[in-house]
Amino acid sequence: MTPPQRQRRQPREQPPPPSVEPGGQGKEKQPERLFVVAAPDGVERDAGLDLVTLIVARADPPPSATPEQSALLRLCTTPLSVVELSAYLNLPFSMMTVVLTDMLTAGLVTARNPIVRQTVADRSILEAVMHGLQKL
Repeated sequence: MTPPQRQRRQPREQPPPPSVEPGGQGKEKQPERLFVVAAPDGVERDAGLDLVTLIVARADPPPSATPEQSALLRLCTTPLSVVELSAYLNLPFSMMTVVLTDMLTAGLVTARNPIVRQTVADRSILEAVMHGLQKL
């Protein structure tokens, strides 16, 4: 008695992928582009934000806030730099500056430059420390 012969399966015909029209009216929902989220009116803004500029929230998120703005306001209860916020929210720095500029003009956050330490300590302070150590 001979065993039955195996037959190869024929590949199934795959339906063509859904076409997405340029207007975004395809069957699948496409994610929003970053420029749509960041600057809906197409106006370029510049608030002079740097990577190390510290951002502090001034208010709770309003009901009209975007998800990005709400997340920023929840994170900024303590001062955080723009680069930290960019990393936490996984957003590019360029988009972060646009969103923060909108929030600055709305008065939701404040921006301040980090405190820069002096490169050399004052001589009188060093002498006072030295005299205090000698008295010990």
